[in-house]
Amino acid sequence: MKIISWNLLRLTGAAVEDVGALLGREKPDVLLMQEATQHIEALPSLVGGHFHRLSWLGRVHGLAVWSPHRFAQPRALSLPASRLPGRLPRRRAQLVQMGDITFANVHLSHGQLLNRRQLARIAAALRGKPSAIIGDYNMVGPVLLPGFADVGPRESTHFASNVVPFRLDRCLVHGLACRTADALAFGPSDHRPIRLELNIAEGWGLGTGGLRARPEHHPPRRDRLRRLYR
Repeated sequence: MKIISWNLLRLTGAAVEDVGALLGREKPDVLLMQEATQHIEALPSLVGGHFHRLSWLGRVHGLAVWSPHRFAQPRALSLPASRLPGRLPRRRAQLVQMGDITFANVHLSHGQLLNRRQLARIAAALRGKPSAIIGDYNMVGPVLLPGFADVGPRESTHFASNVVPFRLDRCLVHGLACRTADALAFGPSDHRPIRLELNIAEGWGLGTGGLRARPEHHPPRRDRLRRLYR
């Protein structure tokens, strides 16, 4: 399955025509977008397919997903927030079920402790399912999440003030294998799109109750996550 994630940079970055052009070139199975405005809702009228946008209260932007394949209504997951006044918006993740894989589309906070707490909340919500957490992490340094592997591209995906390079756009997976991962060229946004090919990892099988891990693959325990991220 080919996945692309792109932070569009709100009103001044990628327009719906730019997103449509990317889809025409890359033809992904899933496109995850961060900082998607209401204008991006015109995407299906340009390229067809199926679309859902999760807006953030008090902001003109939010998270969005597009696919040529039908998918169930995504679920919004509220994330931990700072108690300091004025630290808005309240962040939410967009959980999208595509076949046997759950995708968490994310745009995490800038606080380096807070965004790791947010990541732990998402991992707990996925409950050990084959899944990928993809998007703008706003994280500096390594990301250590029990049961998940960092398979995203290692190139810089964002230049702060057009000077300092950061690898902000990432992908962590559980129960999935990554065939390829790279960052595409900069477009009208200040983030590069990232492109991945993911499939269910060997060792996972379908049982009568749906997709489940074989004995050698155990999902991360929630209490373990709580001890590491509080």
